[in-house]
Amino acid sequence: MTACPCGDSKAYAECCQPLHQGQPAATAGRLMRSRYSAYALGLIDYLVATTLPAQQSRLERQAMTEWSRNSHWLGLSVEQEDSEPSANRAQVTFTARWADPDGSQHSHQECSDFCKLGERWYFIDPNHSLDIGRNDPCPCGSGRKFKQCCRY
Repeated sequence: MTACPCGDSKAYAECCQPLHQGQPAATAGRLMRSRYSAYALGLIDYLVATTLPAQQSRLERQAMTEWSRNSHWLGLSVEQEDSEPSANRAQVTFTARWADPDGSQHSHQECSDFCKLGERWYFIDPNHSLDIGRNDPCPCGSGRKFKQCCRY
């Protein structure tokens, strides 16, 4: 049994692998875990595909690839997930830990935003603004105003 990199104490084949192979994440927290595993496994296409579609073209694939490849992934802790079962928005607070090639260890805590489009959850990348106003149509394509959809 190969343990899943996300640290959810399950085998990879029973945890994040089905999501990496196309199964939708049931919750934003599951998507967060699968994204951490994707970084640990170098699955950059998955990371891009699970980012809000309106932001995907702005992602720096080469930088993501280098960080994924050159880091030793030490663990993930999901501290909190805020969403209602039927919600289309969620926030997940997590801490990711990794070591650089020189051995220096790092951790990053973040409260990430997610939105659900159809059956799929998407990460909203805080590094790439959407350049839209609160009352503009949401870039996710839901037809709702941004303030009522993917913005917290």
